[in-house]
Amino acid sequence: MSAIENRLADLGITLPEPPRPVASYVPAVQSDRLLIVSGQIPFQDGVLMANGAVPSAASIDLATAAARCCAINGLAVAKAALGGDLGRIRRVLRLGVFVQCDPGFDAQPSVANGASDFMVEVFGDAGRHARAAVGVNALPLDATVEVEFTFEVE
Repeated sequence: MSAIENRLADLGITLPEPPRPVASYVPAVQSDRLLIVSGQIPFQDGVLMANGAVPSAASIDLATAAARCCAINGLAVAKAALGGDLGRIRRVLRLGVFVQCDPGFDAQPSVANGASDFMVEVFGDAGRHARAAVGVNALPLDATVEVEFTFEVE
């Protein structure tokens, strides 16, 4: 087991089966030392854990937890793309976080911290990354949050 998998175990996290794409795209693409993971929505046990806009349909706390769930799903996809070896990840380079929100809502960075903080919990300093936190009026399947990932790998 890699140090990353040991850290996940210490956090009590078992990665799920990678979610299947919901449209015409691939879950991940690797080019040289970059692994790009397609946007993940907060599926938990095959069910969307949060849907609708923040804060009218989903609270900030629920949306933040959903962003963390997206990050867990992103690692599941990365693990599959890397032949089961998360130890190949050297650094989290960037997250793109999309938050479905009501007009005037401006706390997208707080919601995005659910994913960002999780990356630091798992990868330590190598989990610190560049990020965009963007408010949108709709996401696939009415998800509250979607997160995309760029990793440096060996």
